[in-house]
Amino acid sequence: MERIMLAHGSGGRLSHELIRDLFQKHLGNKYLDQMNDAVLLPGQEQLAVTTDSFVVSPLFFRGGNIGKLAVCGTVNDLAVSGAIPKFLTFALILEEGLGMDELEQIIKSVAETAAEAGIVIVSGDTKVVERGNADKVFINTTGIGYITDRLVGPDQIKSGDEILISGTIGDHGIAILSEREGLEFQTPVLSDCAPLNNLIDAFYLPGVKCMRDPTRGGVATTLNELAQQAGVSMLLNEEQLPVSPSVQGACEMLGLDPLYLANEGKVLVIAASDIADQVLLNMQAHPLGRKAARIGRVQEGKSGLVLLETFLGGKRIVGMLEGEHLPRIC
Repeated sequence: MERIMLAHGSGGRLSHELIRDLFQKHLGNKYLDQMNDAVLLPGQEQLAVTTDSFVVSPLFFRGGNIGKLAVCGTVNDLAVSGAIPKFLTFALILEEGLGMDELEQIIKSVAETAAEAGIVIVSGDTKVVERGNADKVFINTTGIGYITDRLVGPDQIKSGDEILISGTIGDHGIAILSEREGLEFQTPVLSDCAPLNNLIDAFYLPGVKCMRDPTRGGVATTLNELAQQAGVSMLLNEEQLPVSPSVQGACEMLGLDPLYLANEGKVLVIAASDIADQVLLNMQAHPLGRKAARIGRVQEGKSGLVLLETFLGGKRIVGMLEGEHLPRIC
């Protein structure tokens, strides 16, 4: 009998197979099959809706905690879909024995992050399970936003478009790993956990084709998803990838590739070539986008193929994440 493995939650190949072969097989419909970070629903005012669950371990890490992460992750899924985030539901599963001071610290972070993002928490639920039946705190959210005239998605992507990212990659993944394993680096790595809607408001221009936040599976897996959905290929330039010295050093020491590490405060942007320079400048003028960079280009070729031009001038295929780099990062 085939069984669920940790890798089914990695955001990589097995996650996609599980969604396609089980969930879409039985639950597929015109809304679910949009397969974007938030679904667009019809109505007098078109809505975007997304849902997410958060099981990160440890609960507290450099740069945030599970509460901040839950708000940011939900807000970002709405924002990269072209929506204006407005409302959030917030449900908790608490383990018996959790410290009340820990819970209050998490809830304070939720309130502060929601205020920063300009959203309102409108509904919630709390359940408590016996000691040993959860890992302190699990959180589930639903985010609701209003659709604007930002019509973005993989169907907009064309050959010649530019690929941008709003800052350094892999920060969240290394921050969680170092906290979990007690690793010390000369310069501590902070999670990049942040709500992206204000940054997106600052850089968006007509001609932005698609946006995604590269969380589980990292930049590599996210671009593979987009290339397959759009029926294009993509070429990245290794020299242009923004990686902090601390993350690069940690990856070299641990044998990890920053392209596959999670981010929780970065946005990948596919933009028409004639506006890409201005979008990049707009990003760099915002506090969350100071290290934004152009990292590649959409091109014709084998559909769904992502290539990396290396420092040495060669090219290698960048596939989806295989297996599980680091479970429970979000």
